[in-house]
Amino acid sequence: MNKGMKMSAAAKREQNWAYIMVAPTIIGLIVLNLWPFVQTLYTSFCEHLGFGHYKFVGLQNYIDIFQRPEFWRATWNTIYFCILTVPLGLFLSLLVAMLLNAKIRGKGAFRTIFFLPMVCAPAAVTMVWRWIFNGEYGILNQAMGTRIGWITDPNVVMIACAVVAIWSNIGYDAVLLLAGLQNISKSYYEAASIDGANKVTQFFHITLPMVSPTLFVVMIMRLMASVKVYDLIYMMVEDTNPAVTSVQSLMYLFYRESFVAGSRGSGSAIVIWTVLLIGLVTVIQFLGQKKWVNYDV
Repeated sequence: MNKGMKMSAAAKREQNWAYIMVAPTIIGLIVLNLWPFVQTLYTSFCEHLGFGHYKFVGLQNYIDIFQRPEFWRATWNTIYFCILTVPLGLFLSLLVAMLLNAKIRGKGAFRTIFFLPMVCAPAAVTMVWRWIFNGEYGILNQAMGTRIGWITDPNVVMIACAVVAIWSNIGYDAVLLLAGLQNISKSYYEAASIDGANKVTQFFHITLPMVSPTLFVVMIMRLMASVKVYDLIYMMVEDTNPAVTSVQSLMYLFYRESFVAGSRGSGSAIVIWTVLLIGLVTVIQFLGQKKWVNYDV
């Protein structure tokens, strides 16, 4: 009886310590994530009157933004940015990860080099790429012998921004995929080689299925980041740039609505629309993972 009571008291103390240890994270999530989202959701149904006062207007903010061609253009720009960056970025990241996983000298140095863009300040990275893409004296046009306005031409500005996004994230994604590749037992490849399987067959039947869980996580992270893209476009394309409408994302439109036009209600409605878009994409990914993600070790 006493022994049982002592064990129960010990378990109770461990439970209390567990709550104490996770409390900072829970409090941080509530204060920094959950409560701001609730405020944003409420604001999306209100008209901002200034000085922290709001007037409930129901679905009027959503009706207003859905009737604006600029909103649908921003939605398409966001989806197009995802199409440009996510598939190619994942392919290049997996390629880099496989090269780093190979038996080459100086693998540690190469990993550092590929990871450096994640350490550099985004503003500094953007300024360098703006210089590279400059239509008059940029080194890219000088090397190609052209005078393309990479960040001023509406037809190519999205491609230029996608290039910067892929370059900036390829190192981080490659490191994550490299960790997945290194968890694959070499015995699978040895058995496949004995059976006469070449490198291509080994990749599609061993490497890709075994690294698919890591690839799935990286794809979710990259899709969410692409849907929420703002800082890259803001620093690459100025407000006075004639190509801004061709690259304006949902988060960029939210910034202009909330902090330039002062329409907090419409800006909050755009944020909720973006959250719903992210949720839809995530649900589709989790439904589709059953067909190509392999969790069997």
